[in-house]
Amino acid sequence: MTRRVNKTQQEWRAQLTPEQYHVTREHGTERAFSGEYDKHFEAGVYQCICCGQELFHSDHKYDSGSGWPSFYQPISKEKIGLSKDRSWLMVRNEVHCSHCEGHLGHVFKDGPEPTGQRYCINSVALKFKGG
Repeated sequence: MTRRVNKTQQEWRAQLTPEQYHVTREHGTERAFSGEYDKHFEAGVYQCICCGQELFHSDHKYDSGSGWPSFYQPISKEKIGLSKDRSWLMVRNEVHCSHCEGHLGHVFKDGPEPTGQRYCINSVALKFKGG
């Protein structure tokens, strides 16, 4: 069973930096090529900055050239949730953490094999655990 993290907006603001809050709680996006994990390729796991859930493994990360960390699959489909994002006059598939519903980024159908998916994730929504 998936545990849920429920905090007030005031609690999230106290825990997160202003940029982390904007991206994860207000569905923002960091500037392309500005995030610390865009060109980061150490072995380990990328976790949700809000709740610590393990989301993506470094073995599934690749350089898409998009300016954001890109993965071709999550650790498991239960770790993420998807919803329709109709902002910016288009429809995209938004990716969020299944535990805390923090906004992570979007998934597109232009990724590499074996999945053909590109999970385009904001660095500021992640923390890295090496190993």
